[in-house]
Amino acid sequence: MKLKKLSAQCLLALGSLLALGAAQAQERVTAAIPGVVNAGTPIEFIQDGFKGTEGPIAAPDGAVLFTENNNARIIRIAPDNTTSVFLDNTNGANALAYSPEGELVAVQTIEPRVGVILPQGNARTLAVKVDDSLGFGRPNDLVVDKKGFVYFTDSGANGAVKPDPTKTAAPAVYRISPEYVIERIAKDITRPNGITLSPDEKTLYVANTAGEHIYAFDIDAKGKVGPRREFAHLEGLRQTENGPSSGADGLVVDAEGRLYVASNTGIQVFSAKGEPLGTIALPKQPQNLAFGGPGKKYLYVVGRGAVYRIPTLTAGYAGRAK
Repeated sequence: MKLKKLSAQCLLALGSLLALGAAQAQERVTAAIPGVVNAGTPIEFIQDGFKGTEGPIAAPDGAVLFTENNNARIIRIAPDNTTSVFLDNTNGANALAYSPEGELVAVQTIEPRVGVILPQGNARTLAVKVDDSLGFGRPNDLVVDKKGFVYFTDSGANGAVKPDPTKTAAPAVYRISPEYVIERIAKDITRPNGITLSPDEKTLYVANTAGEHIYAFDIDAKGKVGPRREFAHLEGLRQTENGPSSGADGLVVDAEGRLYVASNTGIQVFSAKGEPLGTIALPKQPQNLAFGGPGKKYLYVVGRGAVYRIPTLTAGYAGRAK
């Protein structure tokens, strides 16, 4: 009996040590990035084990939403970091944005489309085909400007559900007008992924997962989008059969116009001029990110099934949800 009791105590102690080791493995602090984070800022671990983590966005009630795309649902992170299911049956929503009217817009991947998913009484499709009647491959990320224009990327048929290539458009960047007119902005980016706008909405940023650069497009006063240009060169390139890849994914800007990029090395931060400022390394490779919480002074990061939160020195841009 004593031997059995001792064994149980040993097992309990071993379990506690393993749990402690797992928690310590999640703990990480940042290096200093002026205006972004102080050295030693804790990277707060929220939760792991999600099946797909994408598309975080600040919600109007102070919470943060993100998509668990492989389970076709949206998860809510409360201000106290507890999580709950916010919405089921999302058609594989991958990224989220709010329209100027407060509608929740999503790029969706099971039946590829872009559409309003909330409020449910006003749910509708904004785009399901491009101008040549070809369907989308895998709509990936989006941002909605103050005028209601929806900018989004289609990274091509690279998801679990592979549409017919003879009926699927090549990877591209698009814009949908408030009148539902779709315009192709770029079709020469190998794998367009993350997308966002500068605070003044005069610059559109697009990440190329399969390349070395973040691209920028100037938008003039009449809304015309100019040609692409190289904005920032990314670090941590990995060689693939198609050349070097940055793994660039989600993008977000702060109130000072800095651009934050989820990539192979973590969160790479650039000035509004494209100058590299530093990198926040994470326990797992990030996929997407957004500012949220009180005053939008926390950077929420999702990736590889895990969710983290980092307090920042500069708040996220307040003029849009993301």
